[in-house]
Amino acid sequence: MSRILEVNDLSVSFQTYHAEVQAIRGVNFHLDEKETLAIVGESGSGKSVTAQSIMRLIEMPPGEFVDGSIMFAGEDLTQKSEKQMENIRGKEISMIFQDPMTSLNPTMTVGKQIAEALIKHQHMSKKEAHNQGIALLKLVGIPNPEARINQYPHQYSGGMRQRAMIAIALSCNPKILIADEPTTALDVTIQAQILDLMRGLQEKVGTAIILITHDLGVVANAASRVAVMYGGKIVETGTVDEIFYNPKHPYTWGLLGSMPKLDGSHETLQAIPGSPPDLADPPKGCPFVTRCPHAMKACKEHMPAYTNLSDTQKTACWLLDERAPKVELPESAIVGGTTVHG
Repeated sequence: MSRILEVNDLSVSFQTYHAEVQAIRGVNFHLDEKETLAIVGESGSGKSVTAQSIMRLIEMPPGEFVDGSIMFAGEDLTQKSEKQMENIRGKEISMIFQDPMTSLNPTMTVGKQIAEALIKHQHMSKKEAHNQGIALLKLVGIPNPEARINQYPHQYSGGMRQRAMIAIALSCNPKILIADEPTTALDVTIQAQILDLMRGLQEKVGTAIILITHDLGVVANAASRVAVMYGGKIVETGTVDEIFYNPKHPYTWGLLGSMPKLDGSHETLQAIPGSPPDLADPPKGCPFVTRCPHAMKACKEHMPAYTNLSDTQKTACWLLDERAPKVELPESAIVGGTTVHG
């Protein structure tokens, strides 16, 4: 597969009254054509800021790019003007936001909101855009689209509003679709339907997807690769199988340990003790150092380099250093099989 997006050493900060918040600190990842990359982590880890940075929705004030590049189609998005980005957003890169009720315009019909992108980017007439809107609503599984297209967002259920958001996002056949917590506000049945819908549409349309989520259950069913993010940094990346069955970072262990087990083997969920770091004054070393039960002196003083564990998996953890003590994967984090650190 050819690479469609490459984020290199990206750093983004926010200026507040009290201090500079270093929301993203040297983030690196890539996205291949037609694949789904999940970026996972707790609230405040930098997931949504990363997504919004790709769309250039973070600008001064208060946010600013400090360093790095976002390479898309051979060009650096951080160097694009706002006018240039207006031609990329929606047409080349689209985004589904967490809460469709706050993303959809309550004063406009769903049909008009779909038509906006089609008229602007595809240069369709109003009639053509209306007919295409009906086709898109049908594509995302909204019943009776001929009538529904003339309704307002409040007349849709939560699941239907999310489907409408997906229809808007896919209206111009974007090369990349960014889904920021697209199922968080939905019940589990509708969550499954939306994830199935996204998978099916990806197969039909061929769009690459970046899925932002804190829910590893969603990741298991929807992604091909995973980037685990914490404290403004990506601490581990790998295929879904590598992250679930051979995780190497203690933070990934903590996330897996906090997942309900369907076999009932762990009736009590294992919460990660402590709180995420203050990114106005981030740790000098590993961002997970204050919460890690295996932290060493090196963890406090220096950020570990990535260790390449395979062609697809890499982890930034001092426990992978040959001088570190060997630490077994906690039982709470075992999804299948047994792995040993080191």
